[in-house]
Amino acid sequence: MPYIRQVEDHDDDPEAQRELAAARRRAGRVWHIVRIMTPNPAVLRASMQLYAALMHGPSPLSRFQRELLAVVTSGHNHCVY
Repeated sequence: MPYIRQVEDHDDDPEAQRELAAARRRAGRVWHIVRIMTPNPAVLRASMQLYAALMHGPSPLSRFQRELLAVVTSGHNHCVY
């Protein structure tokens, strides 16, 4: 059980529900890292904008290279997600 309150699919928080719907459109599901930010929809939105800029914005790195850097960094930091 998480220690951080999360907005669930049935909760009546329209702003958070919009962000959850956007997450489903992007990935086909809501990942835990996204759901954990739902108590603060503005933070969730900013995080998703940063992710989009890093992974899809102009860069000398290919998408594959960006994903590879993310995987290597997560592994180095012992991230389990």
